[in-house]
Amino acid sequence: MALALYVHWPFCARKCPYCDFNSHVRAEVDQATWREALLADLAHEAAQTQGETIGSIFFGGGTPSLMPPATVAALIDAATRHWRLSDDVEITLEANPSSVEAANFAQLAQAGVSRLSLGLQALDDAALRFLGRLHDVAEGLAALDLAQRAFGRVSFDLIYARPGQTPGAWQDELVRALGFGTGHLSLYQLTIEPGTRFATLVRDGALDPLADDPAAELFELTRALTAAAGLPAYEVSNHARPGEESRHNLAYWRYRDYLGVGPGAHGRRGGVATLRHKKPENWLAAVARSGNGLSSEQRLSSCDQAAEALLMGLRLAEGVDVTALGARFGLAADAMLDPGKLRLHRSLGLIEQRGERLTVTPQGMPLLDAVLADIVAPALVAA
Repeated sequence: MALALYVHWPFCARKCPYCDFNSHVRAEVDQATWREALLADLAHEAAQTQGETIGSIFFGGGTPSLMPPATVAALIDAATRHWRLSDDVEITLEANPSSVEAANFAQLAQAGVSRLSLGLQALDDAALRFLGRLHDVAEGLAALDLAQRAFGRVSFDLIYARPGQTPGAWQDELVRALGFGTGHLSLYQLTIEPGTRFATLVRDGALDPLADDPAAELFELTRALTAAAGLPAYEVSNHARPGEESRHNLAYWRYRDYLGVGPGAHGRRGGVATLRHKKPENWLAAVARSGNGLSSEQRLSSCDQAAEALLMGLRLAEGVDVTALGARFGLAADAMLDPGKLRLHRSLGLIEQRGERLTVTPQGMPLLDAVLADIVAPALVAA
């Protein structure tokens, strides 16, 4: 089973409200030092997984589209030397839709990137300002046009269920988005996370979030429109033409091993959870000292792994094969899932079980977090 490789680039061109690494924005980055450190960190993971195949590589983090194309090319070249790359390897890079970043698209494609994930966020200038984005619609669409000319596959994301957003307004925006012809869309409902600017605005009465029922209506509308356009939901927030699903993200959701390289990167390999130092300076020091940026490696129990596999796999429309999962981790089905809660949620139409395959229904997907918290066996989570 092929591995997934994640490379985290922690630097942003400028501050944004979503980046966890805002305190690490740098005007100047020693690119040669960073390239060599990333290559060393990658080589460490390769030494732990000799003989394996890489099925996907994902460049993510702060603003990876500002990573020098030469660094991207060097990392891809190193991956081909350390592992065998599958014949249909997917190499994705995340990008913000600024003109500065879009100027790198052609070179990034030449470096080996085959798929771009573009953070458009909205097709409305007022909404972009509300979301704290620094681009406008015109700049975003210009970047999308360049991306579609440079890369074989392009995905972009939008955020909906914004305050005051009506079904008619969201339908118009989504129909427009579907008209651009990409094979993949990530469509996320706006959530108010503790400690964010939005949470402060809600607390101060300056922001009135969309209520649950209108948000659920927009969720159903989203699924209907994308399915009619030939991009059905294959995960709670991700929609794709058959065959154009994100192979890298599927590796996470199907609970396959993935290797994390770079500051703050998480990984899973052979039942071990890996975590890199988050602060760039600490990560660099660790690489210089030990040849890798690891801050911890933790052996996961069978219960830990089964819980993670269930919580990830049930996000997918395909669900999970309970028997196969039990065999993989040496656990009985009733040790992983609460039989009484399963019966309750089946009777409510929120989950469905056909043979050994368990899925969350379209009616259950808007309530996914609550459903999962309820049906996963308490003993499994507590183990």
